[in-house]
Amino acid sequence: MSNPTSPASKATSATKPNVIKRLYNWVLHWADTPYGLVALVGIAFAESSFFPIPPDVLLIALCMGAPRRSFKFALWCAAGSVAGGAMGYCIGYAAEPLGRWIIFDLLHYGAAWDKVAGLYGQNAFLSILTAAFTPIPYKVFTIAAGAFHEQVSLLTLLSASAIGRTGRFMLVAGSIFFFGPPIKRLLDKYLELFTIIFMVLLIGGFVLIKYTLH
Repeated sequence: MSNPTSPASKATSATKPNVIKRLYNWVLHWADTPYGLVALVGIAFAESSFFPIPPDVLLIALCMGAPRRSFKFALWCAAGSVAGGAMGYCIGYAAEPLGRWIIFDLLHYGAAWDKVAGLYGQNAFLSILTAAFTPIPYKVFTIAAGAFHEQVSLLTLLSASAIGRTGRFMLVAGSIFFFGPPIKRLLDKYLELFTIIFMVLLIGGFVLIKYTLH
């Protein structure tokens, strides 16, 4: 009988991809099927409330395979994501215990819950817009928005999400459309950094306009 703690067993365990890696590969494989667009919308929808892999993974692959359809892919991805955000809101509103289980137990984002509540007390629209555009866990904001619905209306969630999600996915699609394969390597490695920098510039522009016009 083999020893489960033997070096060979440890090596075998180490070579097995973890759950996130398997999910990542599962998401990516849809790019090589006729159902890539449908899968993109579905994954974008699910990621907005519980799924851990961002749809950007599949969006990048689809855009690389058909660059001329990049903006179409981005729009569908945004539509699925915003619809999923509405689902997250409904979960937080009508089934808060389920929402808390998703955030605290399934995804382990519990530490962010109280912080999000504080942000909603300051500026819900800007908070959701930032989460929708950047790598901040968007799903925490959608479910929390429903849980704190007295502070955040569904319209606020939808409008901020539509701007942020469309901007994010259009940035990815546009980068591939205009720059092709070289930008893919940069997006794979620095996507989070790019979105954060762009969001800082975007907010900075709004602040500049505000103080220029007053």
